[in-house]
Amino acid sequence: MDTDTRQKPRPSPPRRLGRSARRAALVVHVTASACWLGLSLGLLALGTTAATTESAVTVAASVRAMRLFADWLLPPVALLTLLSGLVLSLGTVWGLARYRWVYTKFWLTLATTTATVFALRPAVHAAVTAVAAGGPLPDAGDVLFGPVVSLSAYVFMTAISVLKPWGKTRRGRRSSTSTSRPFA
Repeated sequence: MDTDTRQKPRPSPPRRLGRSARRAALVVHVTASACWLGLSLGLLALGTTAATTESAVTVAASVRAMRLFADWLLPPVALLTLLSGLVLSLGTVWGLARYRWVYTKFWLTLATTTATVFALRPAVHAAVTAVAAGGPLPDAGDVLFGPVVSLSAYVFMTAISVLKPWGKTRRGRRSSTSTSRPFA
């Protein structure tokens, strides 16, 4: 019978970002998130203008501006927000699945990024196509629903980032080996 008395190597603890890297990632994340929030507010203003004006020229200008936001500004800002959030969660003591608020923010960011690409952009493109063909705005809800939902999600995510509610997840309670409080 073979008895191996050597101790098996323990997995090393996850690597954490240094102070400078953490601060840089936090600045990128907060800036990208604020940009996403601002772009959503801009989309809501443009969508409201398109839905409430009687001027065909104003409707056309509003939906074309929305297309610019949806095609060129929102996707990179959404991806930067998602990636910087992942770097922060995986590179700090907060972790991705240790705290409910971080986990919630990750899934909401992923959902809103997906909705931006696969729901908001096609709705804006359909509105631009209809208006460019000389028709009226097909459905005001198409240009208002996405920005309202996005804005609500971003305000909620901002609130839970500040308040950090709900405590640890089951995984976070299980893996907790330190009693020190993570940096805020």
